[in-house]
Amino acid sequence: VQLVESGGGLVQTGGSLRLSCTASEDRIDEYAIGWFRQAPGKEREGVACISSWAEFQWYADSVEGRFTISRDNAKNTMYLQMNSLKPEDTAVYYCAADRYSVSCRPNYDHWGQGTQVTVSS
Repeated sequence: VQLVESGGGLVQTGGSLRLSCTASEDRIDEYAIGWFRQAPGKEREGVACISSWAEFQWYADSVEGRFTISRDNAKNTMYLQMNSLKPEDTAVYYCAADRYSVSCRPNYDHWGQGTQVTVSS
C-alpha cells in the first residue's frame, strides 16, 4: 500500500488545517489507519487512529476534542481535521496503514512521506 499525503503548512495559533492521505489500494476499510507525528528531538507518537472496519477510534490526550480522524472508503482517503492548533502541535505528520494493528503505536507497516505542520505563536 502506498500512501500520499497533502495538506500541511504554516498556520497561526488557533487556526485549522486538514490533512489528507490517499491510498493506492482499494479496500482501505480493511486496514487500521492512523495519523502520527514527530517533532524535532522527540519520538514519533500516535495522534489519532481508527481500527479496521471502524470498530474503535483512539486519540492522544493532547489532541482530544480538537482533532478528528475520518476516512472516505470510496475514495481510499483518510483525513485529519485539526482545529484550535497550538505551537506544540508543530511536527511532521505521517499517515499510516496496517492490516492487523489494534493500537495506535507507531509500528504500522505502511507509511506516507510525511507533511510538515507549523503553528506559529
